[in-house]
Amino acid sequence: MSTDTPPTREGILDDVRRYARGSLVAPAFVPGETPVPVSGKVLDPEDIAFLVDASLDGWLTSGRFTEEFQRALAGYVGARSATFVNSGSSANLCAFSALTSPKIGARRLRPGDEVLTVAAGFPTTVNPILQNGLKPVFVDVEIGTYDAVAEQLREAVGPRTRAIMMAHTLGNPFDLDTVTELCREHDLWLVEDSCDALGSTYRGQRTGSFGDTATLSFYPAHHITTGEGGAVFTKSPLVRRQVESFRDWGRDCYCETGKDDTCAKRFGWQLGDLPEGYDHKYTYSHIGYNLKATDMQAALGLSQLRKIDFFVERRNENFAHLYELLDGVEGLVLPRATEHSQPSWFGFPITLDPAHPVNREALLRHLDAHGIGTRLVFAGNLLRQPAYRGIDARVIGDLRNSDVVMTRSFWLGVYPGLTKEMLEYTAEVVVDFVRGARREQVA
Repeated sequence: MSTDTPPTREGILDDVRRYARGSLVAPAFVPGETPVPVSGKVLDPEDIAFLVDASLDGWLTSGRFTEEFQRALAGYVGARSATFVNSGSSANLCAFSALTSPKIGARRLRPGDEVLTVAAGFPTTVNPILQNGLKPVFVDVEIGTYDAVAEQLREAVGPRTRAIMMAHTLGNPFDLDTVTELCREHDLWLVEDSCDALGSTYRGQRTGSFGDTATLSFYPAHHITTGEGGAVFTKSPLVRRQVESFRDWGRDCYCETGKDDTCAKRFGWQLGDLPEGYDHKYTYSHIGYNLKATDMQAALGLSQLRKIDFFVERRNENFAHLYELLDGVEGLVLPRATEHSQPSWFGFPITLDPAHPVNREALLRHLDAHGIGTRLVFAGNLLRQPAYRGIDARVIGDLRNSDVVMTRSFWLGVYPGLTKEMLEYTAEVVVDFVRGARREQVA
């Protein structure tokens, strides 16, 4: 029998931190050789220690770290509550589906109701509208802010409009004065997709705290990461309960994972056509899913959230540096913050002036050949995507700017892992290509 003293938990975590200090060191940047990613995770030894700490519990599914992470998230954003789920897309699905529940009462969303949104968006901001049988009403975006044209939102409200569901594009808050005014005037639900905007503010209030429901994503590209993961914010305990139900298979029971009989009447319910006394843990009120996340993910998120102020500051510093380097370059339409907002920038969007000779695909291929990552502004005009051909939708105007975004826009990275040298190299490659295209046209 071994007489070795068993390792302590803190001893294991200290060893993990020592290992991570060496394994997480980034290589020196070599222009043209070292990749310049458009996004990525930024981890430190404490993040890895939190992951291991949660795994040593052996609990695996949601537990003590999930509870603490949810409280910390709600406190940071300024929301009443937060519910952890397995992705930002799942968060959007739960946030919207919750408002269709019969338990909401007379204001519940019903098939055929209309929801205002933008055409130049991300698919899973719009998909929950379609998946629940409602009708999206598409408005155009402004070039520069890439958020909804306020006048078109006002024009879009019709007799069957019941909600607004939009994203703060690349961290730039949409016009919340107009949106909240429309919601008050027409008694509309607001589903605020804040997946790209953790830390952004509008009139000093953090995004994610305005909507009846709101969402975040914790995919590695985002402001903080849990690997995969997302969250739903709610103002109403009634709405939160429906979010949790859709996340947890659609069940009526509201016991936390690993707990039974929270209601003290587990075998005392009679719901639907079930026999009286049917186990409440196996009673289902919604057509739901299993969209739960793990406690290891929550542990990582909790560690990451403690660094959010630093992450936001670095993103905005990188954005400002890129702006300074690219300002005044003919042919580039640079981004601008929505009035009254302070974005926590997710990326640096650029639109190539349609009057300028630069071909976007040629530029992106050139950047890729130099190791510089880029992304398009999501799906461009969603209505031109194969999946959305023939959907039941209403369109306001001609969506001309959404088409420009589809053909002339892209974005560069500003995430905290990028250095000034990387940003300066990126700007140099962009400027040389754009000015070269201009010279060829003149010649």
